[in-house]
Amino acid sequence: MRFRSAPAVTGIAAIALMATACGGGGADEGGETAAQDTLVIWSDPERADAIKAAAAEFAEANGIEVDVQGLAFGDIQGDLLNAHQAGNAPDVFIGAHDWTGNLVRNGAVQPVELPQDRAAGLDETSLDALGYDGQLFGVPYSQENIFLMRNADLAPEAPETFEELVEVGTELRDSGETSEVLSMAVGQEGDPYRMNALFTSAGGYLFGQDEEGDWDPNDLGVGSDESVEAMEKIAEYGEAGEDVLRRSITTDNDASLFYEGEAPFFVAGPWNIADADEAGVDYEISTIPGFEGGEPASPYIGYQAFFVTEGSDNGALAQEFVTNYVTDTDFVLDLYEADPRMPVQTEALESVSADDPNIAAIAEAGAEGMPMPSIPEMGETWEPLGIAQAAVIGGEDVREAMEGAHSTIAEQIGE
Repeated sequence: MRFRSAPAVTGIAAIALMATACGGGGADEGGETAAQDTLVIWSDPERADAIKAAAAEFAEANGIEVDVQGLAFGDIQGDLLNAHQAGNAPDVFIGAHDWTGNLVRNGAVQPVELPQDRAAGLDETSLDALGYDGQLFGVPYSQENIFLMRNADLAPEAPETFEELVEVGTELRDSGETSEVLSMAVGQEGDPYRMNALFTSAGGYLFGQDEEGDWDPNDLGVGSDESVEAMEKIAEYGEAGEDVLRRSITTDNDASLFYEGEAPFFVAGPWNIADADEAGVDYEISTIPGFEGGEPASPYIGYQAFFVTEGSDNGALAQEFVTNYVTDTDFVLDLYEADPRMPVQTEALESVSADDPNIAAIAEAGAEGMPMPSIPEMGETWEPLGIAQAAVIGGEDVREAMEGAHSTIAEQIGE
């Protein structure tokens, strides 16, 4: 998917004169209506202070106030849809790229006209991920993906294949040095987010793509022969096979198993870095290895972005903020300091990578990744697919589990 960029935008002060009302009548943290000359931004608390500080220059240049309100990130999408329906939504909000389809379907966000010079400074795939029906609906600023974290004392070399990982880990487990081969969260209800790396390496797929590269909800692949065969491969390492992938490993204990030296390998994310450092583990970051002779493992990539609410009375200012300010290197670096997520802005990424080798390693680990599908139908897949994959890990019939999940998802999305 490719988007037509807009010409460079100029005249911030002129745009400011176009905005005469508050952002949708949003309420502040005390429940009071925001002032008429205020741009309202919703963010998670971790980034709220950084956004407020970084936006001070924008506010001063436009003679307005910027009211940054902190909400739990997991609540933003639902609260935004409710607020939009009630007519008191913010002007701008932070969200995940895979919300895009649902936000567009509900008429809650407006397309973004990104100037050519600004678009050129962003990772191209991140822009594709924020697209829907050929239009751009958000400005990405960071990305995250899972990777393999290994205990360098137990496993000095990065495994090139999943089979090699299993061989090394099994030797350590059999010798009593560890209790697990791999710490990868599965749980009783499955974890399709983490499993996608192995699922795609073995040839499985969730949704197909059309000729333009857009996700096609009419091409549901969960119960396909390719996906069944992929899960049959994965089942070889489940509880009835090599006992490497286990439902007893969950997001509640996967990290501690690694930090405490019980697992030499850990399917981790950027959110685990600080705790790994605190635990004092001598770790290395590398790509999740795929199966020998298979496709490269393809972890999901998630992008964080700034969206402009549809119907915002401050729409012109909101567009100016997300297109010409959110893409500014200094702004992105300020957000990085508050919440260290890998920037998609090229100059900012180069800057943080020079200071933190983990950033470059995480970026390399995501090189073969795929943006999480952002179509609305994606929300209907997680539970049925996860339950099916957990059942397979537990030793149940692969085809029965996957075809059952396929039927459930197809019914829910009206395929």
